[in-house]
Amino acid sequence: MTSRTQPRLSRTALPVAGLKLPPPLPEPGIVHLGLGNFHRAHQAVYTADALRHSPGPWGITGVSTSAARGPRPVLTGMAEQGQLYTVLTLRRDVGVAATVPGVHHPGLVADGQGAEAVTAIGSPTTRIVSVTVTEKGYTFGADGRLDLDDPLVRADLAGGPPRTALGLIVRGLQHRARTDGAPVTVLSCDNLMANGHRLRALIDEFVAALPASERPELQAYVAASLTTPNTMVDRIAPATTDEHRDLVARAFGVRDSVPVPAEPYRLWVMEDDFRAGRPAWEHAGALFTDDVAPYELMKLRLLNGAHSLLAYLGLLRGHRCIDQAVTDELLGGAVEFAMREEILPTVPEPEGMPGKAYVTELLDRFANPALGHRTAQVGSDGSLKIPVRWAGVLAESLAAGRVPRVLALGLAAYVRVITADDAYDERALGTVHDGARPRLAELAARASGPADAARLLLSEGDFLPPDVAQHRELVDVVGEFAYTLAVHGVEAALRSALT
Repeated sequence: MTSRTQPRLSRTALPVAGLKLPPPLPEPGIVHLGLGNFHRAHQAVYTADALRHSPGPWGITGVSTSAARGPRPVLTGMAEQGQLYTVLTLRRDVGVAATVPGVHHPGLVADGQGAEAVTAIGSPTTRIVSVTVTEKGYTFGADGRLDLDDPLVRADLAGGPPRTALGLIVRGLQHRARTDGAPVTVLSCDNLMANGHRLRALIDEFVAALPASERPELQAYVAASLTTPNTMVDRIAPATTDEHRDLVARAFGVRDSVPVPAEPYRLWVMEDDFRAGRPAWEHAGALFTDDVAPYELMKLRLLNGAHSLLAYLGLLRGHRCIDQAVTDELLGGAVEFAMREEILPTVPEPEGMPGKAYVTELLDRFANPALGHRTAQVGSDGSLKIPVRWAGVLAESLAAGRVPRVLALGLAAYVRVITADDAYDERALGTVHDGARPRLAELAARASGPADAARLLLSEGDFLPPDVAQHRELVDVVGEFAYTLAVHGVEAALRSALT
């Protein structure tokens, strides 16, 4: 464990630790919703690097949303360290490097400080509102539209201090519309196809659900002064553990309660549509393009899609981490087959990113043991992730007359992980969180056996579009795999999927 005699991370301690001092904290210009590890290892690092090249008013005020798990330890740890933290770049067989972004102002918690967050979003000095709240944080239902039955959404619409990401954004836009009307960009950095368009549609739906007296002024402001560019983001940043805290202490001689582990690779692709300016992110390696869609599709289907396969099948094989799953010869071979033969044919290649080379690169990234990316973490919230990561591949494959067998096995593995108490050793491997678990478990309890449970969850689980969920051949294959998993085990199911 970290020694209490070591100095806490601070600007004073950085030179002693051999860490580079960040530039002076810039004035705030960005409000970021979702102060998790990914944001702190991705957008914050890009912004810090951009500011070294071209200074400007691009400090970040972070807001932990109610959808985030455990926001207060991050805010508390950063506050105790003058808003500093280390980003540990973990390389296989090489060691560790660290940077300290130093771009954050004191943060807020939406649950309790919603009014303050709205004021920050509404400030004329705020030019960008960026968002990393995961699929769950967008509060949309199975049909992809704003979930008006969500109690938090209803409370935000009723006018209390907002707690959801959409409530914070819309009330902040309303504040701007009622004051100086300064333009702003809301930037989704989450794993949703056409994430900017999707976010804009949800904002419009939220505004349309407000009382009639509030709508005209706000709708006019949104139409004239808001942009929501599409983006693609890519960097693996696992959850922080005590091992990462100890690593900082050993390598640099300082205590950091909230370090962020991350892989060396990073990519950020965006439409350049910012109404009130932006940092010079291109000097930090960001790519600007008129068409983000091919990059989004390749990343979502290959990286995120394969990640989910490795998570559910890895849990059933007893693997705690993604690197163990991908280096399992049978499991890793099946996932590589799915990437190359089932997923890649559905993905157009973006300029400069050949698909076969990207698959090879991903397999190497997944195998990095220094990351310790837990299968249970990757597998959480599958009812929201699977529609984004697998549904399109399944639909296009079925339309072409193909049943992708490894992906079908992935569906059966998800059903087993989320509904069967004996699916895997939860104490050793961790808990797979999923808001749909009670509903899906109730469906499974009605079934006459594992194959019937899989069929019920596909047809009534609302996590796949009807044309996929009701496809007779796919349903039969998933049911067969569910039976094989329950009776003969995951090894037999994997071998069957590859025949």
